[in-house]
Amino acid sequence: MNQRLLIKIGGRAFEKETGFRELTQAIKTVPGIETVIVHGGGSEISKALKDHGRETRFIDGIRVTQPEDMVIIEKVLSETINARIAAWLTENDVPCQRMSGKTEQLFVVEPMTREGRQYGFVGNIKQVNGGVVLRALKKGRVPVISPISTDENHSSFNVNADNAAAALAAEIGCTGLVFITDVPGVMDGGRVCRTLSEQGAREHIARGTIKGGMIAKMMSAFEALANQVPAVYIVKWEGISTLQDIAAGKCSSGTILYK
Repeated sequence: MNQRLLIKIGGRAFEKETGFRELTQAIKTVPGIETVIVHGGGSEISKALKDHGRETRFIDGIRVTQPEDMVIIEKVLSETINARIAAWLTENDVPCQRMSGKTEQLFVVEPMTREGRQYGFVGNIKQVNGGVVLRALKKGRVPVISPISTDENHSSFNVNADNAAAALAAEIGCTGLVFITDVPGVMDGGRVCRTLSEQGAREHIARGTIKGGMIAKMMSAFEALANQVPAVYIVKWEGISTLQDIAAGKCSSGTILYK
């Protein structure tokens, strides 16, 4: 049985084209893996908003999104970054299919609220329609997905890419969810936790050793584990061997999180 990995790429995980070229080589050379890519783009969004005189504010690692921000954010994610990733895949002979959460209503969302806090046009996923992704995989294509989505009234919402990745990984039966980040894994002091149970991760959060944006990533990981995704990998890309290790159920360059 083939493995099906959903790879979520953070905005600063691959700052140079070299990393994407290595990823495409890994996708081509590691046998028996179907690959789906969901991408963020936080640093580029922040720069674009700043260039337009817009303030960036985060609550618990989630970007608060005003109506005036959405046009800018959607252009960065669904046009600039999505097209760039797809072009690099295509140039390296990996067939792909560009899409977003809007494509065939892949993600249907509602406004996010947490403990009474409002996040503006940030969507909480209420429904996943994974058929368009599965059809692309059946054709041998790598779906490249921007997390921009719509609600039932077809208004655009910014969706945290970690949340989108976790929800989709569960819906399409992924054997693993991979967060490629700009850090080497979950840190405990100066040490990388190579394996970590959900309970152990929650204890780290309570102690404050997991904090900031990593808390939001952990919450997405917990969601995936609760919905039968067997393992979540949090890694810094270190070349083709990163994907080879994950395919073998190892994580020598990051953290494996399990139920």
